[in-house]
Amino acid sequence: MSGPRAARRGAAALRHAARAEWGPLLTTVWSTLAVRRLRAIPLTLTAVCLTSSLHLVQKQSWGLHTVQNIGSVQAYEHLWLALLRTPLSLFVPALDLPVWGALVQILVVFGAAEICLGRWQTLLVAYAATLAGTTYARIGLWIGPDSPIGLPDADKFVVDTGPSAAVVGLAVVVCWRYRARLTCVAVVVAMVVEVAFIKNNLAGKEHVAAVLVVLAVCVVWDRWRPRTPYGVRYSWRGGDLRW
Repeated sequence: MSGPRAARRGAAALRHAARAEWGPLLTTVWSTLAVRRLRAIPLTLTAVCLTSSLHLVQKQSWGLHTVQNIGSVQAYEHLWLALLRTPLSLFVPALDLPVWGALVQILVVFGAAEICLGRWQTLLVAYAATLAGTTYARIGLWIGPDSPIGLPDADKFVVDTGPSAAVVGLAVVVCWRYRARLTCVAVVVAMVVEVAFIKNNLAGKEHVAAVLVVLAVCVVWDRWRPRTPYGVRYSWRGGDLRW
């Protein structure tokens, strides 16, 4: 009997931890989608369609050069040109990665952010994270390869990260805002581990730069907002999330 009781206590503890970690966030997203459906995420749907379109265009023999010219950022270019291309660079997926992964990330993370933060805050955070990566690339090249936070000269020709830096930044902000602190820590640790042990490349370091910038913004923002996220109250019964 002790075995089943211990299993029930373990399951109850896991449910309590899940409610504490994701309850307010899931309640906000679930209830908004239930009421407004796709009308709740027009920015996200636009981002998915734009990313898909740019991917299809750059896969064509005639389209790669065009997409690179209007939406790809490299550190050797003048900063004004990088800033001019940044708005579109957010939606240019990496050529060496499967596009479906980027689309799923955008749909889930941008969608949650658009519901939880609002359209304009989502755009602001996304572009802040992207610009953090772009700025880091130039600083890293100036520091040089002799430092752990520096970059080799060859990286100035590497295309900056596309939507991934924005996705990471938005995930951190949403988790922080809705007090999913363990998930927030997991995202940050995953980015650091990626750079330290898996892919010590420009994209990975840009992700870390984006995370550090948005974390700093979150800490500053917390000084001017209450501790409880939007006063959310929720219950989780029978697998359904309710206000």
